[in-house]
Amino acid sequence: MKTAGNPPVSPRIRQEIADRRCLARDAARDLAVVGAVVLLVALWLDGAAGLGLEYAAKALLVFGAGAWLVWRGRLAHPHARFGPANRVTLARLGSVALMAALVGEPLPRAPLDSMPAAAWCLVAVATLTALLDAVDGALARRSGMASAFGARFDMETDAAFTLVLCALVVQAGQVGPWILASGLMRYAFVAAALPWPWLGGPLAPSKRRQTVCVIQIATLVVCLAPIVPPWLAGGLAAISLALLTLSFAIDVRTLARQRPTPPET
Repeated sequence: MKTAGNPPVSPRIRQEIADRRCLARDAARDLAVVGAVVLLVALWLDGAAGLGLEYAAKALLVFGAGAWLVWRGRLAHPHARFGPANRVTLARLGSVALMAALVGEPLPRAPLDSMPAAAWCLVAVATLTALLDAVDGALARRSGMASAFGARFDMETDAAFTLVLCALVVQAGQVGPWILASGLMRYAFVAAALPWPWLGGPLAPSKRRQTVCVIQIATLVVCLAPIVPPWLAGGLAAISLALLTLSFAIDVRTLARQRPTPPET
C-alpha cells in the first residue's frame, strides 16, 4: 500500500537499505566478539604475568579506537556481510591491541643462555599476527568479497602493527629510538597530504610495496627475539628502514609526476 504524499521506494533502494542493516549487524557482532576476546586475554595475562588491570584497560582502549574507525568506515564496504577476510584482519587488530598495551610494561630480557619464555611468547604472537596477513587477502579473493575497504583496513592494520613492533623493539633495548621512523613513516606520509594534496593521489597496486612491508614486519619480529644481539638487530633494522624509505621515495616521485599541472594564466 502506498502512503499519500510519499513516493514509492524502489526495490533497489529497499535492497540497499536491507544490505546496510545486515552489514551493520554483522560488523557489530564481529567487533563485539573480538573485543570480548581481547578483554579476556588481557585479563588472563593480568593473572598469569601480573601486568595489572591497567594493561587490560590499555588493550581495550587501543582496540576500541581501531574498532571505532572500522565502524565509521563500514559504509564504504560494498557487501552486505563483513566477510571472512575482514574478520581475520579484525583478529589481527585485536592482537595488535594486546601487543600495543605492552608498551610501557617491563619486557623481560636475559642473557643468551637464559631466554625468558615471555619474550618468546611475544615473538610467537607477533609471528602469528604477521602470518595472518597472508590469509585475509586470499580469503577475500576466494570469497569474492575483495574491496577497497578491505584493502584499506588491511593496510592500516599493517601500519599500526609496524609502529607497535618498533616501540616494542626500542623498549626491549634492541634498537635505538630511530627505528620509530619505520612505524611513523606511513602516518607522516598521510599528514603530508594535507598541505600537499597531490600526495593523496591514487597509486597502483605494487608488489614492491607489499614485499617491503613484509620485510619490514619480519625484520622487526626477528629483532624482538632474545637470541638476537642488539648489534645485529640494529643492522637489520637499519637495512629494513632504508628499504622502506626508498619505497616511499619511489611512491612520492610517482605521485609528483602524475599530479595535475596548474592551468596557465
